[in-house]
Amino acid sequence: MKILARQLTLDMYNCDTSRSVDEIKDTLKSVVGSEPRLCSEVIDETHCSIVGAFAEGHIALHVYRELRYVAADIFTCTDADNSEELAKVIRKFFRPDKIKSTFLKRGDFGLEREIKPKIKVRVAPLRRVKNAVVKKLVRRGK
Repeated sequence: MKILARQLTLDMYNCDTSRSVDEIKDTLKSVVGSEPRLCSEVIDETHCSIVGAFAEGHIALHVYRELRYVAADIFTCTDADNSEELAKVIRKFFRPDKIKSTFLKRGDFGLEREIKPKIKVRVAPLRRVKNAVVKKLVRRGK
């Protein structure tokens, strides 16, 4: 199976969000091997976003100061997956109490089987069906 890229998402709760945007950017620059192009946007006093592009991928951070929540997406497109190293630095910087991480393999070109969509089926409980039939019969006078 040939994987084109990997993506690591982090949901970090109860973080230290007191640091400035410049401090966050300096931390990201220190861990990324090549010089990243970083862009930041302060949406309001409670929310800022930082996006960085570098030779091996990109990173996106959303920092919600009042909620003490940080969402991070780390996308790498090299055989040497360094997303976990970057995630460690981010975790150490924000010091969250709780973390939810999700690892995705992107661009799987080694598929030997057909990709099928997921289908969600909702089934009503049988008693609801019976009640509907009884109500219909009552309305008809039977």
